[in-house]
Amino acid sequence: MVDKGLKGVIAAETELSFIDGDQGILLYRGYEAKQLAVRYSFEEVAYLLWYGSLPTPAELTAFKAKWVRYRQLPEPVIHCLKQIPSDMDLMSQLRTAVSSLGMKPFEGTPQADHAIALTAMMPALIANLYRAQNEQPLMTSIPTNESLNHTAHYLYLLTGELPSDVHVNALEAYMILTMEHGLNASTFTARVIASTESDIVSALTGAIGAMKGPLHGGAPSAVTDMLEAIGTPERVEPWLREQLEQRRRLMGFGHRIYRTRDPRAEALKQRIALLESHDPWLNLALLVEDTAVRLLAEYKPGRGLYTNVEFYAAAIMRAIGMPSELFTPTFTASRTVGWTAHILEQASDNVIYRPEAKYVGPRHSSVNVS
Repeated sequence: MVDKGLKGVIAAETELSFIDGDQGILLYRGYEAKQLAVRYSFEEVAYLLWYGSLPTPAELTAFKAKWVRYRQLPEPVIHCLKQIPSDMDLMSQLRTAVSSLGMKPFEGTPQADHAIALTAMMPALIANLYRAQNEQPLMTSIPTNESLNHTAHYLYLLTGELPSDVHVNALEAYMILTMEHGLNASTFTARVIASTESDIVSALTGAIGAMKGPLHGGAPSAVTDMLEAIGTPERVEPWLREQLEQRRRLMGFGHRIYRTRDPRAEALKQRIALLESHDPWLNLALLVEDTAVRLLAEYKPGRGLYTNVEFYAAAIMRAIGMPSELFTPTFTASRTVGWTAHILEQASDNVIYRPEAKYVGPRHSSVNVS
Protein backbone atom coordinates (compact mmCIF):
# COMPACT_ATOMS: atom_id res chain seq x y z
CA MET A 1 0.00 0.00 0.00
CA VAL A 2 1.23 3.50 -0.86
CA ASP A 3 0.42 6.42 1.45
CA LYS A 4 0.92 9.36 -0.88
CA GLY A 5 2.19 12.39 0.96
CA LEU A 6 2.89 10.10 3.95
CA LYS A 7 -0.51 11.03 5.37
CA GLY A 8 -1.10 9.13 8.60
CA VAL A 9 2.40 7.60 8.60
CA ILE A 10 4.27 8.04 11.91
CA ALA A 11 7.88 8.85 11.05
CA ALA A 12 9.21 10.20 14.35
CA GLU A 13 8.59 10.42 18.08
CA THR A 14 8.49 13.92 19.53
CA GLU A 15 8.04 15.65 22.86
CA LEU A 16 7.54 19.05 21.26
CA SER A 17 3.86 19.25 20.31
CA PHE A 18 0.64 17.27 20.34
CA ILE A 19 -2.27 17.86 17.97
CA ASP A 20 -5.78 16.43 18.28
CA GLY A 21 -7.62 17.62 15.20
CA ASP A 22 -10.97 16.16 16.26
CA GLN A 23 -10.96 17.91 19.64
CA GLY A 24 -9.20 21.08 18.50
CA ILE A 25 -6.21 20.68 20.82
CA LEU A 26 -2.66 21.95 20.29
CA LEU A 27 -0.11 21.41 23.05
CA TYR A 28 3.49 22.60 23.31
CA ARG A 29 5.33 20.19 25.62
CA GLY A 30 2.05 19.46 27.41
CA TYR A 31 0.82 23.09 27.70
CA GLU A 32 -2.12 24.42 25.66
CA ALA A 33 -0.67 26.69 22.99
CA LYS A 34 -3.62 29.09 23.20
CA GLN A 35 -2.97 29.59 26.92
CA LEU A 36 0.75 30.11 26.35
CA ALA A 37 -0.08 32.79 23.77
CA VAL A 38 -2.10 34.73 26.34
CA ARG A 39 0.11 34.32 29.41
CA TYR A 40 3.71 34.14 28.20
CA SER A 41 6.15 35.96 25.92
CA PHE A 42 7.68 34.74 22.68
CA GLU A 43 11.01 34.23 24.45
CA GLU A 44 9.46 32.18 27.26
CA VAL A 45 7.65 29.83 24.87
CA ALA A 46 10.77 29.46 22.73
CA TYR A 47 12.69 28.50 25.88
CA LEU A 48 10.02 25.90 26.63
CA LEU A 49 10.37 24.30 23.20
CA TRP A 50 14.18 24.33 23.19
CA TYR A 51 14.85 23.35 26.80
CA GLY A 52 11.72 21.43 27.84
CA SER A 53 10.46 23.70 30.65
CA LEU A 54 9.34 27.27 31.19
CA PRO A 55 12.19 29.45 32.47
CA THR A 56 12.55 30.70 36.02
CA PRO A 57 12.87 34.51 36.37
CA ALA A 58 16.66 34.19 36.63
CA GLU A 59 16.86 31.87 33.63
CA LEU A 60 14.67 34.22 31.60
CA THR A 61 16.85 37.24 32.40
CA ALA A 62 20.01 35.45 31.28
CA PHE A 63 18.23 34.01 28.25
CA LYS A 64 16.98 37.42 27.07
CA ALA A 65 20.44 38.94 27.47
CA LYS A 66 21.92 36.22 25.29
CA TRP A 67 19.10 36.67 22.75
CA VAL A 68 19.86 40.39 22.40
CA ARG A 69 23.58 39.71 21.88
CA TYR A 70 22.77 37.37 19.01
CA ARG A 71 20.65 39.93 17.12
CA GLN A 72 23.63 41.49 15.37
CA LEU A 73 24.17 40.21 11.83
CA PRO A 74 27.73 39.12 10.94
CA GLU A 75 29.50 41.36 8.42
CA PRO A 76 29.69 38.66 5.69
CA VAL A 77 25.92 38.25 5.95
CA ILE A 78 25.34 42.00 5.67
CA HIS A 79 27.50 41.94 2.54
CA CYS A 80 25.40 39.05 1.19
CA LEU A 81 22.16 40.98 1.80
CA LYS A 82 23.46 43.78 -0.40
CA GLN A 83 24.28 41.37 -3.23
CA ILE A 84 20.99 39.44 -3.42
CA PRO A 85 19.12 40.32 -6.65
CA SER A 86 16.21 42.66 -5.96
CA ASP A 87 13.95 40.93 -8.50
CA MET A 88 13.75 37.75 -6.36
CA ASP A 89 10.64 37.31 -4.23
CA LEU A 90 11.14 37.96 -0.52
CA MET A 91 11.01 34.30 0.56
CA SER A 92 13.62 33.34 -2.05
CA GLN A 93 15.80 36.18 -0.82
CA LEU A 94 15.36 35.02 2.78
CA ARG A 95 16.28 31.43 1.86
CA THR A 96 19.49 32.73 0.26
CA ALA A 97 20.29 35.02 3.19
CA VAL A 98 19.81 32.24 5.75
CA SER A 99 22.06 29.99 3.72
CA SER A 100 24.79 32.62 4.01
CA LEU A 101 24.75 32.07 7.79
CA GLY A 102 26.31 28.63 7.30
CA MET A 103 29.63 29.68 8.75
CA LYS A 104 31.98 28.07 11.28
CA PRO A 105 29.98 28.97 14.44
CA PHE A 106 27.08 26.81 13.18
CA GLU A 107 29.09 23.75 12.18
CA GLY A 108 28.93 20.43 13.98
CA THR A 109 26.14 18.95 16.10
CA PRO A 110 23.18 21.36 16.43
CA GLN A 111 23.11 23.17 19.79
CA ALA A 112 20.49 25.27 21.62
CA ASP A 113 22.73 28.33 21.23
CA HIS A 114 22.58 27.81 17.45
CA ALA A 115 18.78 27.85 17.64
CA ILE A 116 18.75 31.03 19.73
CA ALA A 117 21.16 32.83 17.39
CA LEU A 118 19.29 31.88 14.20
CA THR A 119 15.93 32.88 15.66
CA ALA A 120 17.32 36.15 17.06
CA MET A 121 18.80 37.13 13.68
CA MET A 122 15.69 36.30 11.63
CA PRO A 123 13.92 39.68 12.16
CA ALA A 124 17.01 41.56 10.96
CA LEU A 125 17.27 39.36 7.87
CA ILE A 126 13.60 39.77 6.95
CA ALA A 127 13.38 43.48 7.76
CA ASN A 128 16.54 44.42 5.85
CA LEU A 129 15.57 42.39 2.80
CA TYR A 130 12.18 44.08 2.84
CA ARG A 131 13.76 47.51 3.30
CA ALA A 132 16.17 46.89 0.43
CA GLN A 133 13.28 45.88 -1.85
CA ASN A 134 11.61 49.19 -1.03
CA GLU A 135 14.82 51.22 -1.46
CA GLN A 136 15.06 52.06 2.23
CA PRO A 137 18.35 52.15 4.18
CA LEU A 138 19.33 48.92 5.93
CA MET A 139 19.09 48.67 9.72
CA THR A 140 21.96 46.35 10.52
CA SER A 141 22.81 47.45 14.05
CA ILE A 142 21.07 46.67 17.32
CA PRO A 143 18.57 49.43 18.20
CA THR A 144 19.48 51.79 21.02
CA ASN A 145 16.60 50.45 23.09
CA GLU A 146 17.82 46.91 23.71
CA SER A 147 14.89 46.30 26.07
CA LEU A 148 12.67 45.59 23.07
CA ASN A 149 11.45 42.00 23.07
CA HIS A 150 11.71 39.80 19.97
CA THR A 151 8.38 40.83 18.44
CA ALA A 152 8.79 44.55 19.18
CA HIS A 153 12.33 44.40 17.78
CA TYR A 154 10.97 42.92 14.54
CA LEU A 155 8.37 45.66 14.13
CA TYR A 156 10.96 48.30 14.99
CA LEU A 157 13.32 47.07 12.28
CA LEU A 158 10.51 47.08 9.71
CA THR A 159 9.37 50.65 10.39
CA GLY A 160 12.19 52.38 12.26
CA GLU A 161 9.64 53.43 14.87
CA LEU A 162 8.79 52.04 18.29
CA PRO A 163 5.61 49.94 17.89
CA SER A 164 2.54 50.25 20.10
CA ASP A 165 1.98 47.70 22.84
CA VAL A 166 -1.34 46.71 21.25
CA HIS A 167 0.33 45.84 17.95
CA VAL A 168 3.18 44.00 19.66
CA ASN A 169 0.79 41.93 21.78
CA ALA A 170 -1.39 41.00 18.81
CA LEU A 171 1.55 40.00 16.61
CA GLU A 172 3.25 38.15 19.45
CA ALA A 173 0.16 36.01 19.98
CA TYR A 174 0.25 35.04 16.30
CA MET A 175 3.97 34.29 16.42
CA ILE A 176 3.63 32.08 19.51
CA LEU A 177 0.71 30.18 17.99
CA THR A 178 2.64 29.46 14.78
CA MET A 179 5.95 28.48 16.43
CA GLU A 180 5.33 24.76 16.18
CA HIS A 181 2.80 22.44 14.58
CA GLY A 182 3.95 18.86 14.39
CA LEU A 183 5.57 17.14 11.43
CA ASN A 184 4.33 19.48 8.70
CA ALA A 185 6.09 19.70 5.32
CA SER A 186 8.76 22.23 6.29
CA THR A 187 9.45 20.62 9.68
CA PHE A 188 9.76 17.20 8.05
CA THR A 189 12.18 18.72 5.54
CA ALA A 190 14.30 20.11 8.38
CA ARG A 191 14.37 16.74 10.17
CA VAL A 192 15.29 14.84 7.00
CA ILE A 193 18.25 17.14 6.38
CA ALA A 194 19.29 17.02 10.04
CA SER A 195 19.11 13.22 9.94
CA THR A 196 22.01 13.20 7.46
CA GLU A 197 24.10 14.96 10.16
CA SER A 198 24.24 18.08 8.04
CA ASP A 199 24.51 21.42 9.88
CA ILE A 200 21.61 23.32 11.43
CA VAL A 201 21.77 26.13 8.85
CA SER A 202 21.35 23.66 5.98
CA ALA A 203 18.34 22.12 7.71
CA LEU A 204 16.82 25.57 8.32
CA THR A 205 17.45 26.62 4.72
CA GLY A 206 15.64 23.51 3.49
CA ALA A 207 12.70 24.23 5.79
CA ILE A 208 12.39 27.74 4.35
CA GLY A 209 12.46 26.28 0.85
CA ALA A 210 9.44 24.16 1.79
CA MET A 211 7.71 27.05 3.56
CA LYS A 212 7.81 29.24 0.45
CA GLY A 213 5.60 26.83 -1.46
CA PRO A 214 2.06 28.26 -1.83
CA LEU A 215 0.47 25.10 -0.42
CA HIS A 216 2.28 25.65 2.87
CA GLY A 217 3.09 29.24 3.79
CA GLY A 218 0.99 31.46 1.53
CA ALA A 219 -2.51 31.19 2.98
CA PRO A 220 -2.72 34.50 4.94
CA SER A 221 -2.11 36.52 1.77
CA ALA A 222 -4.91 34.61 0.04
CA VAL A 223 -7.25 35.49 2.94
CA THR A 224 -6.37 39.15 2.54
CA ASP A 225 -7.18 38.94 -1.16
CA MET A 226 -10.56 37.38 -0.31
CA LEU A 227 -11.47 40.03 2.26
CA GLU A 228 -10.43 42.81 -0.11
CA ALA A 229 -12.56 41.27 -2.87
CA ILE A 230 -15.58 41.27 -0.53
CA GLY A 231 -14.87 44.85 0.49
CA THR A 232 -18.04 45.87 2.37
CA PRO A 233 -20.44 44.24 4.86
CA GLU A 234 -23.38 44.20 2.44
CA ARG A 235 -21.36 42.15 -0.06
CA VAL A 236 -20.38 39.43 2.43
CA GLU A 237 -23.23 36.93 2.00
CA PRO A 238 -23.75 37.36 -1.77
CA TRP A 239 -20.02 37.02 -2.43
CA LEU A 240 -19.63 33.95 -0.23
CA ARG A 241 -22.72 32.29 -1.70
CA GLU A 242 -21.41 32.84 -5.21
CA GLN A 243 -18.10 31.18 -4.32
CA LEU A 244 -19.82 28.18 -2.77
CA GLU A 245 -22.27 27.85 -5.68
CA GLN A 246 -19.27 27.70 -8.03
CA ARG A 247 -17.54 25.18 -5.74
CA ARG A 248 -14.65 27.52 -5.02
CA ARG A 249 -12.65 27.30 -1.83
CA LEU A 250 -13.11 29.90 0.91
CA MET A 251 -9.60 30.87 1.97
CA GLY A 252 -8.94 30.66 5.71
CA PHE A 253 -11.60 28.01 6.34
CA GLY A 254 -10.95 24.35 7.01
CA HIS A 255 -7.72 22.60 7.92
CA ARG A 256 -6.12 19.32 6.92
CA ILE A 257 -5.88 18.29 10.59
CA TYR A 258 -8.53 20.19 12.56
CA ARG A 259 -12.11 18.95 12.23
CA THR A 260 -13.41 21.49 14.72
CA ARG A 261 -12.38 25.03 15.57
CA ASP A 262 -8.66 25.66 15.16
CA PRO A 263 -7.49 26.50 18.72
CA ARG A 264 -5.01 29.00 17.28
CA ALA A 265 -7.79 30.86 15.49
CA GLU A 266 -9.77 31.04 18.74
CA ALA A 267 -6.81 32.60 20.55
CA LEU A 268 -6.22 35.14 17.78
CA LYS A 269 -9.90 36.06 17.77
CA GLN A 270 -9.53 36.91 21.47
CA ARG A 271 -6.53 39.08 20.63
CA ILE A 272 -8.60 41.02 18.10
CA ALA A 273 -10.68 42.28 21.01
CA LEU A 274 -7.58 44.16 22.19
CA LEU A 275 -7.33 46.11 18.95
CA GLU A 276 -9.54 49.09 18.17
CA SER A 277 -13.12 47.83 17.99
CA HIS A 278 -14.06 50.37 15.31
CA ASP A 279 -11.48 49.03 12.88
CA PRO A 280 -13.59 48.33 9.74
CA TRP A 281 -11.22 45.61 8.55
CA LEU A 282 -11.58 43.61 11.76
CA ASN A 283 -15.34 44.10 11.84
CA LEU A 284 -15.52 42.82 8.25
CA ALA A 285 -13.40 39.77 9.18
CA LEU A 286 -15.71 38.92 12.09
CA LEU A 287 -18.79 39.21 9.86
CA VAL A 288 -17.18 37.06 7.16
CA GLU A 289 -16.36 34.35 9.72
CA ASP A 290 -19.92 34.23 11.12
CA THR A 291 -21.50 34.21 7.68
CA ALA A 292 -19.08 31.72 6.14
CA VAL A 293 -19.43 29.20 8.98
CA ARG A 294 -23.23 29.37 8.62
CA LEU A 295 -23.09 28.96 4.82
CA LEU A 296 -20.51 26.17 4.94
CA ALA A 297 -22.82 24.22 7.26
CA GLU A 298 -25.58 24.77 4.70
CA TYR A 299 -23.59 23.88 1.57
CA LYS A 300 -21.29 21.25 3.08
CA PRO A 301 -23.18 19.72 5.99
CA GLY A 302 -21.22 17.50 8.33
CA ARG A 303 -17.82 18.73 7.13
CA GLY A 304 -17.08 20.82 10.25
CA LEU A 305 -15.39 23.70 8.40
CA TYR A 306 -14.33 26.62 10.60
CA THR A 307 -11.78 29.40 10.47
CA ASN A 308 -8.15 28.37 10.70
CA VAL A 309 -5.17 30.30 12.03
CA GLU A 310 -4.46 31.93 8.65
CA PHE A 311 -7.83 33.70 8.63
CA TYR A 312 -7.26 35.72 11.78
CA ALA A 313 -3.54 36.02 11.09
CA ALA A 314 -4.46 37.96 7.95
CA ALA A 315 -6.93 40.12 9.86
CA ILE A 316 -4.44 40.96 12.61
CA MET A 317 -1.50 41.63 10.32
CA ARG A 318 -3.60 43.85 8.09
CA ALA A 319 -4.86 45.75 11.15
CA ILE A 320 -1.32 46.43 12.38
CA GLY A 321 -0.24 47.55 8.92
CA MET A 322 1.83 44.50 7.94
CA PRO A 323 2.22 44.38 4.12
CA SER A 324 0.99 41.11 2.58
CA GLU A 325 4.43 40.28 1.18
CA LEU A 326 5.64 39.99 4.79
CA PHE A 327 3.01 37.46 5.89
CA THR A 328 4.95 34.31 4.97
CA PRO A 329 8.33 35.71 6.11
CA THR A 330 6.72 36.57 9.46
CA PHE A 331 5.35 33.02 9.68
CA THR A 332 8.91 31.89 8.97
CA ALA A 333 10.31 34.05 11.77
CA SER A 334 8.04 32.34 14.29
CA ARG A 335 8.32 28.79 12.91
CA THR A 336 12.13 29.02 13.13
CA VAL A 337 11.68 28.14 16.80
CA GLY A 338 9.80 24.94 16.00
CA TRP A 339 12.13 23.98 13.15
CA THR A 340 15.24 24.36 15.27
CA ALA A 341 13.60 22.53 18.19
CA HIS A 342 12.90 19.60 15.86
CA ILE A 343 16.47 19.73 14.53
CA LEU A 344 17.80 19.53 18.10
CA GLU A 345 15.42 16.67 18.88
CA GLN A 346 16.44 14.79 15.71
CA ALA A 347 20.12 15.19 16.55
CA SER A 348 19.57 13.83 20.08
CA ASP A 349 18.36 10.43 18.81
CA ASN A 350 19.22 10.30 15.15
CA VAL A 351 18.31 7.77 12.48
CA ILE A 352 18.66 8.85 8.86
CA TYR A 353 15.38 8.99 6.92
CA ARG A 354 15.29 6.50 4.06
CA PRO A 355 11.73 5.73 2.89
CA GLU A 356 11.10 3.64 -0.20
CA ALA A 357 9.23 4.37 -3.43
CA LYS A 358 7.04 1.90 -5.29
CA TYR A 359 8.21 1.51 -8.86
CA VAL A 360 5.33 1.87 -11.35
CA GLY A 361 7.30 2.29 -14.58
CA PRO A 362 7.77 -0.22 -17.40
CA ARG A 363 9.94 -3.32 -17.12
CA HIS A 364 11.44 -4.46 -20.40
CA SER A 365 12.52 -8.06 -20.93
CA SER A 366 15.58 -7.18 -23.00
CA VAL A 367 17.62 -4.28 -24.26
CA ASN A 368 18.90 -4.11 -27.81
CA VAL A 369 22.42 -2.69 -28.05
CA SER A 370 23.64 -1.74 -31.51
